[in-house]
Amino acid sequence: MIVQGWVAARNGDAAAGIACIRQGMARAEAMGSQLFHPFYFGLLAEALALAGEIDEGISALDQALANSAASGQKSTDVELHRLRGELLRQSPRHDQIQAETSFRTALAIAREQGTRGYELRAATSLARQLAASLHRTGEARELLSPIYGWFTEGFDTVDLKEAAALLDELG
Repeated sequence: MIVQGWVAARNGDAAAGIACIRQGMARAEAMGSQLFHPFYFGLLAEALALAGEIDEGISALDQALANSAASGQKSTDVELHRLRGELLRQSPRHDQIQAETSFRTALAIAREQGTRGYELRAATSLARQLAASLHRTGEARELLSPIYGWFTEGFDTVDLKEAAALLDELG
């Protein structure tokens, strides 16, 4: 039910998707299931962002990260921090320092876990943030280029396409 809600939100029906996610999370909690809570909160945050509820999405991510820390379930932390940075970039209050910190945290966790795909995603998000700052395009290119260079296949995937497009923009 939770994943169905996320899919509905991704397909343009954010309100129905959010309701479905919340209902699924309530059911899971009523059954005593806490196993995937950080992941579920991440899906909720993404759906909220699609509905334009950026601050509520950030709050859901903060709750997910608190839940992750309390439970020791750290498998989704890379994406939770990366998504938090993306939402902070979209926030009307746009806190560049907090967004950059979230991206750097995601990158550090991905490196610690040895997850190259997530490292690419975090590096692409951080490089995009750096490129938006004046005089940091070189730093963005230096960060992303070697990570992109690790890959020898899969160039038709969304993540590698986005990284390649950003590297082209950076020159």
